[in-house]
Amino acid sequence: MSSTSSNNPHASLLQPGRIGKMELKNRIVMAPMGENFGGDDGLCGEKTQAYYEERAAGGTGLIVMGTAAVSWPTGTSEPHQLGISNDDFIPGLAEVTRRVHAHGGKVAIQINHSGKVAAHDRACGREMWVSSIPPAAPVPDAMRTITPKEFSTFVGVGPHPERYRVMDKADIEQMIEWYAAAAVRAQKAGFDAVEVHSAHNYMIANFLSPFFNSRTDEYGGSHENRTRLLREILAEVRKRVGPDFPIWVRLDAEEMHTPGGITMDEALKTAKVAEEFGADAISVSAYARMPTGSAFTDAPIPQKQNAYREFAAQYKKAVKIPIISAGRWELDDAAHALTKGEIDFVAMGRKLLAEPDMANKLAANTAKDVRPCIYCYACVSEIFINNGIKCAVNARVGHEHESTIQFAQKSKRILIVGGGPSGMEAARVAALRGHHVTLVERSDRLGGTLFFAALAYPENGRLLDYLVQQMKHPNIDVRLNTTVDAALIDAIKPDEIFVGTGAKRAAPAIEGAEQNHVWSGDELRRLMTGDRADEIAKAKLSLTERAMFKAGGMLGVTDSTNAIQNLSKLWMPLGKRVVIIGGGLVGLELAEFLLDRGREVTVLEPGTHAGTELAIVRRWRVIEAVKAHGKLQLLAKVQRITKKEVIWTDKSGEQHITTADSVVIALGAQPDASVAESIAAMTQVPVQQLGDSNTLGYIEGAMHSGYRAGAMI
Repeated sequence: MSSTSSNNPHASLLQPGRIGKMELKNRIVMAPMGENFGGDDGLCGEKTQAYYEERAAGGTGLIVMGTAAVSWPTGTSEPHQLGISNDDFIPGLAEVTRRVHAHGGKVAIQINHSGKVAAHDRACGREMWVSSIPPAAPVPDAMRTITPKEFSTFVGVGPHPERYRVMDKADIEQMIEWYAAAAVRAQKAGFDAVEVHSAHNYMIANFLSPFFNSRTDEYGGSHENRTRLLREILAEVRKRVGPDFPIWVRLDAEEMHTPGGITMDEALKTAKVAEEFGADAISVSAYARMPTGSAFTDAPIPQKQNAYREFAAQYKKAVKIPIISAGRWELDDAAHALTKGEIDFVAMGRKLLAEPDMANKLAANTAKDVRPCIYCYACVSEIFINNGIKCAVNARVGHEHESTIQFAQKSKRILIVGGGPSGMEAARVAALRGHHVTLVERSDRLGGTLFFAALAYPENGRLLDYLVQQMKHPNIDVRLNTTVDAALIDAIKPDEIFVGTGAKRAAPAIEGAEQNHVWSGDELRRLMTGDRADEIAKAKLSLTERAMFKAGGMLGVTDSTNAIQNLSKLWMPLGKRVVIIGGGLVGLELAEFLLDRGREVTVLEPGTHAGTELAIVRRWRVIEAVKAHGKLQLLAKVQRITKKEVIWTDKSGEQHITTADSVVIALGAQPDASVAESIAAMTQVPVQQLGDSNTLGYIEGAMHSGYRAGAMI
């Protein structure tokens, strides 16, 4: 089989494994992520069941459902969190286990009480159960990036004051009972194992942490005392479920940004305690207190690749039981770590949202067809505003129960105008359904604005590479350097026409915007992506600058990965000191890109909040980076631009930036129906707009609209 052949670089991910008495067909684990798909009753319904089934059907060896509340509705982080606190929850959960088992997978459930992090308890005015009153902490600056609309539904926000209940002995006994009873219910529901959540400052981790646990009784102080609750829960769970039912714990390797918190040395001691008390594995994670928004992207949902690899390797040396390792693993590195024996299983959350069929594609040795996560944090950001998770690049997340990609009853001829993400996604899905697609693009490369987005944020380049790869389908005919006219339509004779030509970016009327050192976002995009770049170069660059630009090889590069790598080092037509007018998604990501390349950047945003098009968690990180290394001014309305100055006003009156070598206007993007309208005037064939040409939605909007068009045709 290809999964074990020597030419498959991911063969180690596909080898069978064992946790306790549980046999697994491969080493790929779906990490527990709260999907927030439950209703107000905490029951596991069809939406949740189909979501997990899709990952099992994709070949995932072990699904870990996360996270089920052992004392629902109390002890919950979100109002739609699943419960496992009484037998009424068993039938819905049992349907998940039945569906996963039907695809040859195994399934565990993460059982948890949120304790100090029980945001839903806070919102409802209930007491939050804690080891001790937590240390006071300032409100992170990141909260100032939340818009009033977002704040109105923000998790944990309510009219009630914060109330804590420091647990007494009776409360602790009740907690042990809740966990043990939940494990028995999991067993009755057909789960193959349970994961006892002991990380991320939830209930058990709150006791484990020397920073948060200031008790003076037998549950506080020494490491032995702080692990007492974990030991007693594990002992009782093991007693109730018997010796053969696998149980394991998720542990923090470190409490980051938490002086006096859990350290690696102490975490290893805790792992040994868990092993001694019957844990069959250790699931390695980390936690970060949030003095800043970016701390959340250190842990528990890291931006850094292979973020916890060294942590996992140390756990592997400390205990004899298997190590399950999460933390944005890259597939090649995970395979290498498994081969070297650094870990036993790799847990992936976001990657399996983006690509449910990952294991099957790796087994077929077609890793190039794995849809990549772009680490935009759209998924988890939804939890913060009390929505179910979604995925920017996979429109099916949360909609698995509604439809599947099915072969069309009648094959049609589809003309798609525009080779950006909406057009390519529509082409991909339509071709899979048996339609014949002609995709035309006026420039000499695919990608459209996604190519420019990949320059600003390299993770977007993975999506571009994936989509370009999918265009090699035999049912797709790609024609570059092609514009649509009546003759082309007559030659193709399409049954349907999709138009995904993007937004128009009409810069606002600012005095001085016509100068050569002032760039509209569209001009910069066209120059850097090769979309009629010669026109822009002649209009905006001197002869010397044009020669430098051409020498960089930009105009001759067509492979997206190489192009982006070259572009990141390429001379750009921007001076040392750059002013960006507009602090939305485009402006902030461009600022982040330029700061990383040594430019001095000031962002002027006319509104009250910056980056509102960015997912909340990604917004936190980008705004923090811009503020740390550049300048971000809100309520800044630009009046005029001179050769060296940008003059703007805010609440304090007129302001001047006297060192502006280059100015980029990143405002004014609007849907653009002009191409669709001109095509509709040429033909009686139905014309449908996709992506930003219809509604501004950036990558997520493009991918979702393209998917819907291809799936419904």
